[in-house]
Amino acid sequence: MDNVTNKINKIVIVGGGTAGWNAAAFLSRTLGKVIDITLVESDEIGIVGVGEATIPPILAFNNALGFEETAFLKNTQGSIKLGIQFENWGQVGDKYMHAFGNVGKDFAFCSFHNFWLRAKKEGRKEDFWDFSLNFQAAKLNRFAKVKQISGTDLQGIAYAYHFDAGLYAKHLRKFSETRGVKRIEGKISNVNQCAHTDFITDVVLESGQKVEGDLFIDCSGFRGLLIEQALKTGYENWSHWLPCDRALAVPTKSVGQVKPYTRSIAHKAGWQWNIPLQHRTGNGHVYCSDYISDEEARETLLAHLGSEPLAEPRSIPFVTGRRKLQWNKNCVAFGLASGFLEPLESTSIHLIQVGLRRLVQHFPHQGIKQAEIDEFNRQSQREMEHIRDFIILHYKLNQRSDSEFWVNCQNMDVPDSLKHRMELFKASAKVFKESDDLFHEIAWQQVMIGQGLIPDDYHPIAHTISSDQLNGLFRDLQTLIGKTVAAMPSHDKFLEAVS
Repeated sequence: MDNVTNKINKIVIVGGGTAGWNAAAFLSRTLGKVIDITLVESDEIGIVGVGEATIPPILAFNNALGFEETAFLKNTQGSIKLGIQFENWGQVGDKYMHAFGNVGKDFAFCSFHNFWLRAKKEGRKEDFWDFSLNFQAAKLNRFAKVKQISGTDLQGIAYAYHFDAGLYAKHLRKFSETRGVKRIEGKISNVNQCAHTDFITDVVLESGQKVEGDLFIDCSGFRGLLIEQALKTGYENWSHWLPCDRALAVPTKSVGQVKPYTRSIAHKAGWQWNIPLQHRTGNGHVYCSDYISDEEARETLLAHLGSEPLAEPRSIPFVTGRRKLQWNKNCVAFGLASGFLEPLESTSIHLIQVGLRRLVQHFPHQGIKQAEIDEFNRQSQREMEHIRDFIILHYKLNQRSDSEFWVNCQNMDVPDSLKHRMELFKASAKVFKESDDLFHEIAWQQVMIGQGLIPDDYHPIAHTISSDQLNGLFRDLQTLIGKTVAAMPSHDKFLEAVS
């Protein structure tokens, strides 16, 4: 049947945390005047809440909610993120950055990395990141909101945020409740479904209270209380490509300058994140338990913290993959309930937020229609698969020989979609962004170049300028970037103004 429910009047969100309160905030902002929204959560159930780093699309999401940046950073103890520095991901001792924003100056039909590749072949020694404004600012711990490099048409700084996930959820909750979202405290003991359609009709709390709804949003975390336990949706396991299955998370005291970038440090059988906030630093160790014991993983994390831990490391087991349907019947899953990709490229919060925008675009006003469900799921699947490929790329391109884990990652088969991207880039330096791909060409270029996949050829347009003109282009870009960064205050100075 095409139209399988009546008009949607009431949304019930199951679970709070980052996912639940993002859903409450965005849905109340966009649909709150016409839809009743209730959120059910229990203070007794902890949240995973390790996702403290974001990517630039969060700025548009915050703008859609009407958040003022200074208040947002103050309330979440946030800091600025200009990119992610990857350490030991090629060989031990290697270092590069996936910096946000552009690198160099693109020409019509030919991006800048082709000119850099030509220069490299001719023996020039400039680093690719010499031409990244974001990287040059990051390495000097500087930041200013620069929309454009002065006197040029070159893009300025692109940035995102680091913040405290718990404080972020509180910020979103306050916003939501002032816009009419009703919060109900309690644990869910039962999920009732229609005998004819299997649609969820209501959830029952341990207190006996029944909460009815027309559309249910599952933000219950890994357990997938609605999407999996009730609706038996199924899970697509990607651990044969992304074998890490554990994380340990621990906060530490802040020491020294607050760096405006995330660090990702590869270890024996996984990697460590380092996320600097105003009041503390978030740390974690993502690893594969087939290659390292939990105790050794814990010792590895504690040995590389750099400052005093503020708590005992918390263990988070996971299975990388996705629900076979993010929207099933009258339930849509967000956050960990919808699937899990390790936070290597800080995509967790983005997937929640882009999914919410997609839900509003496909909102079932006069009743849930299967065609809308199918299109929502098609878009969600392709987007997550693109991100999956981008994360696999980091593992596949390592050149380490010091551990079985990294050697096996080098030798593993990868999805055909990723294999094609890698072969195309190696042969011709070409990389193309598909319409539903989160990461732009420059992101793929940085990871592939940063981890040693140097193309055999490049675009012939790179030879349409003379060597003198190429020298002038490089010199002018470095001068403009250097002057722009020199005029920026320190990141700490920026944070002082918002704290």
